[in-house]
Amino acid sequence: MRDCGARPPMTEPLLDIRGLVKHFPVKSGIFSRVSAHVRAVDGVDFHVNDGETLAIVGESGCGKSTVGRLVLRLLEPTAGQVRFEGEDLLALAPEQMRARRRRLQVIFQDPYASLNPRMTVGAMLGEPLMLHGLATDERSRGARVAELLELVGLRPDHARRYPHEFSGGQRQRIAIARALAVEPRLIVADEPVSALDVSIQAQVINLMRALQKRFGLAYIFISHDLAVVKHIADRIAVMYLGKIVETATTEELFRSPRHPYTRALLAAVPLPDPTVVRERALLEGDIPSALNPPSGCPFHTRCRHARESCRRDAPSLVDDGAAGSGTGHATACPWWPEFPPSPAALAGTGADHDRTRLDRLQAAFVTGQEAS
Repeated sequence: MRDCGARPPMTEPLLDIRGLVKHFPVKSGIFSRVSAHVRAVDGVDFHVNDGETLAIVGESGCGKSTVGRLVLRLLEPTAGQVRFEGEDLLALAPEQMRARRRRLQVIFQDPYASLNPRMTVGAMLGEPLMLHGLATDERSRGARVAELLELVGLRPDHARRYPHEFSGGQRQRIAIARALAVEPRLIVADEPVSALDVSIQAQVINLMRALQKRFGLAYIFISHDLAVVKHIADRIAVMYLGKIVETATTEELFRSPRHPYTRALLAAVPLPDPTVVRERALLEGDIPSALNPPSGCPFHTRCRHARESCRRDAPSLVDDGAAGSGTGHATACPWWPEFPPSPAALAGTGADHDRTRLDRLQAAFVTGQEAS
């Protein structure tokens, strides 16, 4: 694996998604006729720059994992455009797409399900090297496998073991090594730490950040946990019912959330300081079905600020940055300037130095030096 050298500045994003749609047909009757469609992804636009981490967050069923699979063409979109390194991936033949997948890799949520239990770790890491012609003889493959294992904090002799002989955190490190094997530029990480203990989550996140810095990787980090996303993402896109409702830099989104759904998600994040008291922005009702989504704004059925126009008109995702730049704070709600300030943490009865100590403890736990 080669370290990242200086690259010429890109004139366009590494990945550019426009109008991405995925509707799954629902068949019924003895003739299996299509009677309806599940609108899993319903018109999504975003981009990822070289070396950047874009987090896609939302509740289960919002379509974020489907977006990741559409980017990789593990699913074929109903409509839209996926441009990677300036090339339209949807126009490629299967053989061409297989070659392009060297630059596009994935880390799945459950490493035990995504690793072949009948293959040793060495065989799994060596397989993509043979497929893409990166190490054709056994000696070079063995050296490359050993290098990959050391990169993710494992020993070279682990190559002789099978997946069931490792812990969950170690298996996820193996999945990361497999993604790195073919020297990608973009990795789609689909809930990569949600099945791990909190301490192991911190180790894996630190590992991904170190690898990103060393090799200039770009990530699409899919998660439902904003507390995790805060420590790895450069920008965040919030999804609800197949649509993106807000995008901003991580710092801006946590400091000044605009969309009512984003505010509710942030209010649900537990704080490490027991002396802090804050208002809860609780959501009412259940998520509507993607089989029959509501008209107008998809969030209006659960929004305390909904108006009559919200039930009728679908809001656009409006970016307040430079025209067409996609770099500002974009919100799919025209009424956000009229909302009261977002629920803020209110000082409790504890001393200031106690809260500072707890904040430092959390920061040290998440951003501390990677365990070997």
